[in-house]
Amino acid sequence: MTDHTTPLRVAQPPEGACAAATGSAPAPRVLLPGATLGVLGGGQLGRMFAHAAQAMGYFTVVLDPDPVSPAGLVSHHHIQTGYEDPDGLARLAALSDAVTTEFENVPAASLAALAGQCPVAPAARAVAVAQDRAQEKAHFVRCGVPCAPYAVIETAAQLAAISGDLLPGILKTARMGYDGKGQVRVATPAELAAAWDSVGQVPCVLEKMLPLALECSVIVARGADGSVVNLPVQRNLHRNGILAVTEVYEQNLPPALAQQAVAASKSIATGLHYVGVLCVEFFVLQDGSLVVNEIAPRPHNSGHYSQNACDVSQFELQVRALVGLPLVQPRQHSAAVMLNLLGDLWFAHGDVAHTPPWDQVLALPGTHLHLYGKTQAKHGRKMGHLNITAATAEAARATALQAAALLGIAPF
Repeated sequence: MTDHTTPLRVAQPPEGACAAATGSAPAPRVLLPGATLGVLGGGQLGRMFAHAAQAMGYFTVVLDPDPVSPAGLVSHHHIQTGYEDPDGLARLAALSDAVTTEFENVPAASLAALAGQCPVAPAARAVAVAQDRAQEKAHFVRCGVPCAPYAVIETAAQLAAISGDLLPGILKTARMGYDGKGQVRVATPAELAAAWDSVGQVPCVLEKMLPLALECSVIVARGADGSVVNLPVQRNLHRNGILAVTEVYEQNLPPALAQQAVAASKSIATGLHYVGVLCVEFFVLQDGSLVVNEIAPRPHNSGHYSQNACDVSQFELQVRALVGLPLVQPRQHSAAVMLNLLGDLWFAHGDVAHTPPWDQVLALPGTHLHLYGKTQAKHGRKMGHLNITAATAEAARATALQAAALLGIAPF
């Protein structure tokens, strides 16, 4: 494989990154059904975690400032405060036997504060790595997992020293970027300078643009005992920086490439001493090589198919990892396609929102609708997803294309 790991400048990796834990791990405490599980964040991922936890007999408590947050609406308790509110965090800790998070930009300091009062997974330190692209890239390098050539830009001097070999590239803010936000494509030094100005001269990472063939991702779950399991490799299609379609079935990627992606994902999780569900996103280059793009310290949009196509979903894995239950290797029983449902679908016929034709979609065999309980549709807003399962990849794709046509989603 081509080596893409050598950066122009690399931030120091987190202490102990990619070093396997030594010695015997202490036996993790197991929280049996009947315990209360807390979630920082009230979005759709928290909602689906709550549903999975409740199905297994756990109580749930959500901390989120939105009074109509998707997770808060379905949880046993909803603490309506900000993520850094000391009183709210204290109440969450008092109610919870263990706490997790459902989005990567939750303040790591809040997780650290909670960890002093109750078990927290993933740990603040692991989340902090995922929140900072410079630390994230350094972790990949330390793990020996190939990533795109890159440079960290924090000062004008570093900007001036950028090598032309990194252009054309993508300038990404080091923090608070997701779904294509905080990213600017640049082709020349002048465009790079203008882009850095446009993002407020905050710390950034410049990544060299590589010739991409496709994108994929791997969901892994790691327990406090060091055990790691994975969902099958997911083949993804993004549009405008947002995941649009995920396809998961045998031979969706060459087997050797899929094995490499799984091994790299497990290495990244183990290097972080991670506990919980982690998504690792990859680029497959035109020469067939694999490079890691980024990690998400939580369940991921590309793993939603597992709710209907696997015997253990990513959300059940998140529950199991948090409470110390055994992590069993999931088995996929059906070929699957996942369609992301954005608010744009509600405006397919003009500026007035209209409910999509769910009755026609659900008349198709193997369709499973998951809506997130959001009260208002907006362009670009994730409103739900549609899982299509079938006995064969061909059948799943054919039904998914029919559903896409009914909903006004472009074919794939």
